[in-house]
Amino acid sequence: MATVASRGTHAVDAATAMTLLLGPPGSGKTTLLRALAGRLDKDLKDEIKSRVSGEITYNGHSMEEFVPERTAAYVSQHDLHIGEMTVRETLAFSARCQGVGSRFDMLTELLRREKDANIKPDVDIDAFMKRASATEGQGASLVTDYILKILGLEVCADTMVGDEMRRGISGGQRKRLTIGEMLVGLAMVLFMDEISTGLDSSTTLKILNSLRQSIHILGGTAVISLLQPAPEAYDMFDDIILLSEGQVVYQGPRENVLEFFESVGFRCLERKGVADFLQEVTSKKDQHQYWYRPEETYRFVLVKDFVTAFKSFHTGRTVENELAIPFDKSKSHPAALATTRYGVSAKELLKANIDREILLMRRNSFVYMFRTF
Repeated sequence: MATVASRGTHAVDAATAMTLLLGPPGSGKTTLLRALAGRLDKDLKDEIKSRVSGEITYNGHSMEEFVPERTAAYVSQHDLHIGEMTVRETLAFSARCQGVGSRFDMLTELLRREKDANIKPDVDIDAFMKRASATEGQGASLVTDYILKILGLEVCADTMVGDEMRRGISGGQRKRLTIGEMLVGLAMVLFMDEISTGLDSSTTLKILNSLRQSIHILGGTAVISLLQPAPEAYDMFDDIILLSEGQVVYQGPRENVLEFFESVGFRCLERKGVADFLQEVTSKKDQHQYWYRPEETYRFVLVKDFVTAFKSFHTGRTVENELAIPFDKSKSHPAALATTRYGVSAKELLKANIDREILLMRRNSFVYMFRTF
């Protein structure tokens, strides 16, 4: 499990939790996710450092002490896959390249602890580990099969992914495949940017449900930005981070967010989605309709005033107190943070890529024969 702390933005992401990142367009959601994942471009990173002070740590370790690109996975809103490979082959290739040793060891440790505490193990994990003991040395394929089951991709496991020229899996399955490519690896922290783009609310809900199940079973942290989540999708999250004009207006449990805004004079209207309310309450055009203190004259509340009010709110004080106490590095699981740039040897990477190219050549043998003659 990994705990992420960012002192510059007053944000804390608790382990084994799903956090919803909300904010109007241009509020800085993508920049925050990329910064936390260690994926910022060098020029943008230098520009941010000149204007923003703060420190990002994972389990108390600064980003110079480990490899953030392998510890945290950043999932953009675009799905990039090879259309001529099946879903199973795509996940298997990702697993071979990233290495699944630590993921396999963590599942083993989870099962052992459950047995020691006389806890009935999860049915899927128990079946997975029994199969693992009978097929030693096939960790990559076993983890692939388990992720297929968690994400509900078993029905299309042997279906071509497809592209603009080939018929393949649906948009929702494609998005789940993108998430699965990250889950088969070492990363215990997932940062997902607008994963609902191009999907209907029903498909988004299924993806979030699959993701929530995997997060709570495998242990990890997910921070997901959504533009207009449905009420059912909103209720699936544990914590909320609300950004506006590059500042954190609220960060904490989902159950306390409405209480905070009521403390400053704003109440969500009946039949209004909470997510929509949160994104409009800081807007100059929409804010006035949520004012519920008729005895007081309404005036536009600036973002910086919300930020100041949150610091004195009980949830804000809790966040400050958590940040004030350094994380005990000794409590960090050895496999939680990646310290090497690659999960497998160069020989294994080369072999995985050669096997993939041979597979694609066989699948397009007619094209290669035509070119030869």
